[in-house]
Amino acid sequence: MEFEAERFYVKAAEQSQDVDVRRLLGDLAEAEKGHENLAARLTHKILSPDVRAEEDKTRRRMFVLQYVQPGLAGLMDGSVSTLAPLFAAAFATHQNWQTFLVGLAASIGAGISMGFAEALSDDGSLTGRGSPWLRGAASGIMTALGGLGHTLPYLVPDSWANAFWIATAIAGIVVFFELWAIAYIRARYMDTPFLQAAFQIVLGGGIVLAVGILIGGA
Repeated sequence: MEFEAERFYVKAAEQSQDVDVRRLLGDLAEAEKGHENLAARLTHKILSPDVRAEEDKTRRRMFVLQYVQPGLAGLMDGSVSTLAPLFAAAFATHQNWQTFLVGLAASIGAGISMGFAEALSDDGSLTGRGSPWLRGAASGIMTALGGLGHTLPYLVPDSWANAFWIATAIAGIVVFFELWAIAYIRARYMDTPFLQAAFQIVLGGGIVLAVGILIGGA
């Protein structure tokens, strides 16, 4: 609470045009910083088991808000949204290298887009969600990794016998594990029942995958 209040006063001071108001907000930020240090010193003296459990719960909530949620959103976007262009290119060309280039562009492009979208959506001063750049990095990196996971199998050389079907089979296996990993993270950190999370993710991913295959094979 003290940390969030300090950030709020600092951000408010940066936006204030009045010198006296800015000085007051700066003093309030320093006071909250002192409260935070005092709380840390008193932790082992007065922190009862019930209060510690409550603080642990709050700490877990902040971890979820600052890292898990943006990272999960990125992983979901990268794993699902890139399925359509990747498999459309695969079934349209039946060429692994061309498919890999499409998947690479889609994954990196989606990662950059999601990273900036997360970083610019909320600076964390009011919501306490932490540094926007850390959240943006988590979202962008996980988005790119989600797409690259099923893109890399298409590095199988086209000179191999049945190279296209080998790469596509490997990519399909990777997609399966990606979707189940997303379901596990949702169940572990977002308190979503595992079967419900799995059904939602697999259904959504299956629809996007089918769309890509249908368009590519048209």
